[in-house]
Amino acid sequence: MFDWIQFFADWLIFGVFNIAEESRLGISLSFFVYDTLKILLLLFVIVMVMGIVNAYFPVERLRDYLNRKKLYGFEYFFAALFGSITPFCSCSSVPLFIGFVQGGVPLGVTLSFLITSPLVNQIAVAMFLGFFGLKATLIYAVSGILLGTFGGWFLGKLKLEHLLTDWVKGILANAQEKAAYEEEKRTFIQRLPAITREAWDIVRGVLLYIIIGIGIGAAMYGYVPEDFFEQHLGQDKWWTVPLAVILAVPMYANVAAIVPVIQVFVAKGIPLGTAIAFMMATVGLSIPEGTLLKKVMTFKLLAIFFATITIFIIISGYVFNLIL
Repeated sequence: MFDWIQFFADWLIFGVFNIAEESRLGISLSFFVYDTLKILLLLFVIVMVMGIVNAYFPVERLRDYLNRKKLYGFEYFFAALFGSITPFCSCSSVPLFIGFVQGGVPLGVTLSFLITSPLVNQIAVAMFLGFFGLKATLIYAVSGILLGTFGGWFLGKLKLEHLLTDWVKGILANAQEKAAYEEEKRTFIQRLPAITREAWDIVRGVLLYIIIGIGIGAAMYGYVPEDFFEQHLGQDKWWTVPLAVILAVPMYANVAAIVPVIQVFVAKGIPLGTAIAFMMATVGLSIPEGTLLKKVMTFKLLAIFFATITIFIIISGYVFNLIL
């Protein structure tokens, strides 16, 4: 699907700039051009699609369902479960998360969805089943949903709504105006210009941060020795799980792209729990996700969110290593 982008990246770096294909610089630059163009294209398309979904998706019904008192805390589980059946990566989950916030879904419940959505989906479960078998797949899926459930519950108990950005507070303060706007009968063609402008504004707002994040990943891809991770993460030491999570944060990949890498890690001798912690941090603590969340979260709230999920992922890694 994206072969034409890879062809363009190779033509630009190896043909136009005449950088040797075997050189570390050439490999890094080709990776950088390819991933930058691919992610920006995907991001714009996904934000557009989510904008259309947000324009027509009845978020209020989900909000009312999740707010029923008889759920007795199970709203966090249902939000995490809903996140697990949505085949979105973190960048596509964030626009839907924004729509939930706009619809009035409680912050903790919304975070349960956001945590689980990039970690567990149908593609990941199928690939895990093929690579690691039924036991590991069940433990992975259940742990991802529980991570979202308890992570959202914990963050919800902290009452962090005051740390949302002024943009979100303005939307919540003008709920009646928003409702009147939504009730206005407008065709899809009439809505499309506003949806396109909002999508472009989001992409433009995170462009610099995405370039920086991909640049870090490209440098690691081209200059970090192939056996680096095996040497540092394959040892049976207490610090390997936290180290795996720290190393994964600068990277970005969706779960379908990272699972085959995890299979290679395990084949090289890295414990499965450590490898899964690396995978969860890669897809659940990505720089693009963080930059998108800056639209709805202040830096303090973003730091609390990432720190909480980091701790939960590390704990999950240790549990995996004990069980498997």
